[in-house]
Amino acid sequence: MIRIDSVTKRYPDGTVAVDRLSLDIPDRSITVLVGPSGCGKTTTLRMINRMVEPSEGTILLDGQDIQQQPVNTLRRSMGYVIQNAGLFQHRTIVDNIATVPRMLGWGKDKARARARELMERVGLDGALAKRYPYQLSGGQQQRVGVARALAADPPVLLMDEPFSAVDPVVRKGLQDELLRIQAELGKTIVFVTHDIDEAVKLGTMVAVMRTGGHLAQFAPPAELLSDPADAFVEDFLGADRGIRRLSFFPATGLELLTGPIVAVDATAEQVAARDTAGAPYLLVTDQEGRPLGWSEPGELTAGNIRQAELLPYGRPFVAGTDSLRSALDCAVLSPTGWAVAVDAEGRTAGVVSQQTIGEAIRGAHAERRASDRAAERPQAGKDSRVAR
Repeated sequence: MIRIDSVTKRYPDGTVAVDRLSLDIPDRSITVLVGPSGCGKTTTLRMINRMVEPSEGTILLDGQDIQQQPVNTLRRSMGYVIQNAGLFQHRTIVDNIATVPRMLGWGKDKARARARELMERVGLDGALAKRYPYQLSGGQQQRVGVARALAADPPVLLMDEPFSAVDPVVRKGLQDELLRIQAELGKTIVFVTHDIDEAVKLGTMVAVMRTGGHLAQFAPPAELLSDPADAFVEDFLGADRGIRRLSFFPATGLELLTGPIVAVDATAEQVAARDTAGAPYLLVTDQEGRPLGWSEPGELTAGNIRQAELLPYGRPFVAGTDSLRSALDCAVLSPTGWAVAVDAEGRTAGVVSQQTIGEAIRGAHAERRASDRAAERPQAGKDSRVAR
């Protein structure tokens, strides 16, 4: 565990970047520091590996004051990932990743073998090993940065807005990759971002900081969204925090209908036999069961279904895996107001209406309220969410 105890960073001109910050960062989890510009989140991160020295207070790593450790030894025990990766442009990818092991005295062959192993772990093609950073895309360079930070198997990984410079599609892929790696390795990760969606997706715990380096709230993402500590946190979370909260409610309990589904090669009898009770549209699938689009039943002609005339189905959600947020988003994107659920292979598992999803949302809220009442959390536990 990393314990930040009453830490202040004051610069010679009097600027206070972090003010009496106290925070316990749990072991083997992802703790995200999030907040507006000037809130001290990057300064806090850099004080953990002493790139910035605190003016007051102490930082403990597994109970030991980091000020009592040689700074180079401390930094080599922590992986560090920054925006744009910060790679050595004159070194190949494999030698970039092998940097810290080589500094620790590993032989070249052993260090490179470790680097190639990590390339596979972070999803990099081994054929890229002998290329240089400028020959890689931004997303690939960030993966190299993560691999380099993991090279010496450090227990702590510090990440300073590592994915903010890449496009949204690549960013999502990198976030998913980080969650996969964390599930395998169980590092203690401190992650800085200004993006609340990224914080909610990645964080086991989220620390919301306000300008001046004060902690506004420290809580799991679901609690943060359901019970913001004050108006500042509520405003920072944004007007759509209720939609974000649905990410923590699974869609597994949704009642999926299979009656309003018909294959593109269905006979007239099969089309007529479909159960459309309560469903004004039929979902047409290809011969393998993958969704193609919606049609009013009377518009379908057996053996002559024209895909170009079908209404789009938006995008599907994965039954048993995705959240109620995903299901609701799929229903909103569909012009029919119905969401399509698919299995892991993309075959249609059923359809569900906005009304049914809405009922499931109300039920999930009621169940969560009942669970909270049963838990009877002590008031002191709630007060710990707010900065001391």
